Parts: sequence; structure tokens; C-alpha cells
Amino acid sequence: MSYKIIADSCCEFPKDYEKDPRYERIALGLEVEDELIMDDETFDQAQFLKKVAASPKCPKSFCPSPDKFKEAYQTEAENIFVFTLSSKLSGSYNSAEIGRKMYQEEFGEKNIFVCDSHSASCGETQLAFKAVQWSEEGLAFEEICQRLIAYRDNMHTYFVLDNLETLRKNGRLSGVKALVASTLSIKPVMGADTGEIIQLGQAVGIKKALAKMAEIVAKEALSPEEKTLMITHCNCPERAESVREMILSRIKVKDTLIMDTKGVSSMYANDGGVIVTL
Repeated sequence: MSYKIIADSCCEFPKDYEKDPRYERIALGLEVEDELIMDDETFDQAQFLKKVAASPKCPKSFCPSPDKFKEAYQTEAENIFVFTLSSKLSGSYNSAEIGRKMYQEEFGEKNIFVCDSHSASCGETQLAFKAVQWSEEGLAFEEICQRLIAYRDNMHTYFVLDNLETLRKNGRLSGVKALVASTLSIKPVMGADTGEIIQLGQAVGIKKALAKMAEIVAKEALSPEEKTLMITHCNCPERAESVREMILSRIKVKDTLIMDTKGVSSMYANDGGVIVTL
């Protein structure tokens, strides 16, 4: 059956997917110094990071309207799979769900599965890729949905950032009971628990924190030889490659994919941030 993959714009896709009509990203909005920047094909990461660095105000994001999702559902594809930021971090999931209900009220029943990724960035990409794989293998819509939930519940997300202030000031660290990073030299290793950000460890300096993250990734990996290691980075490809090498020195994986962050991920990860999912 024909399919379409829809994700909010926190999801990163490889460049060759961006021109494929089967894939669509629904843009979130970003606000820096009262300037609205859409996280779409016009997003310029370098200019955005400069504006954020120059602004005393914390940047903000806002989710797409349900209408945007509803419009995306108006496709000839028989099965639609939708992936959003964790519902504990954004209203994007709720917008996608409301859009689904609006669509079905107007046009009738359709196979639309809205998946709360319990993650962000390449965590959404992981799930999108599995939906494609199982669709290409000819699995039934209901079985794909069940498999996606099971895969999500066993997927791990990790990240190390130079700067956690955007997350903190936007209230995204409510699940972190006691953030130990009391000095700039201490870098926490963060993860997710059913979509809520948690602290997994810490180290002195960014290099040691990345090494600590790689150690945790390898230790917690479940059947890594069957999975793709995905890494997204905000303007630091050398860090992403270093993390990849450190992880692969410990475990074997099926494949690897490194991508640069788009708008929403760039805003929260800040310049130099690295996100890993497996």
C-alpha cells in the first residue's frame, strides 16, 4: 500500500529525502528578538546561531497549528505515519492529533497514525525510517503501528550540549531533579525517560562528556547490530564523527547516519550540541 511520512520540523531527514514527495516536514516557528523564523527550507543555521548568540533574550519555539497537519493528511497515500517531538517537550503531538480528528470529521476515516516519538531530532528519524522499511516490506498498517510503538519504547536518546540554558529557560528540564552542572566546566550527559529529559551522568569538559555519553550508549544498547546509529549535531561535524568512532569502538551496528540539525534542534541543542539515538 502507498504511504507518506510526515514529521514536525524537529525531525532531520537526509538531503536526498527532502525532494521525495513521500516525506513532508511540518514547520515549527522560532522566535529570536521578536523576529519570527520558520523552520522550513528557508532556515539558515549559521545566521540563526549568530542571532541567538547576539540576543540577551532566550529564543522560543511554537508548534504548528492543527490545520497544517490536516492539510498534510490530504494526500492520495493510503497509509500516513506522523512523527512528532515528545509530547512532554512540545504541543506538536497534540496539534497532529487534533489535525487527524479534523481531517476525519471532514473527509472520513483514513489510516493516519500519529506517533509521539518520546524523543526529538534523530529519534523521530529513527521511527520514520522503520515506518518506511516495514511499509516497503508490505506489512499491514496495524502491524506497522504496533511495531513502531514497541521500537520507540526500546529506543534510547542521549545528548551532550555546551549550553543547557535554552532548555532550562523554556521549562524543558522539569524532569531533571538536580542538575549538577554548577560550573561551566561540568558538562552533563542527558537522556530521556518516556520523553522527559533526565540526567545520566556528567564529566569535566566537553570531550570527557562526549566520551561518557559514548560509554553509556554502548552499555545500554539493545541488539545494536540490527540498528542504525543516528547522530545529529549543531554545527560540529568533527564532534559527531568523534562520538561515532567512540561508540563503534565498543559495539557493532547495522549502519550509521550523521546529520546536521535543522531549526528546532539547533535552537535547543545550541552551537556545538550532539544528539545520539540507537
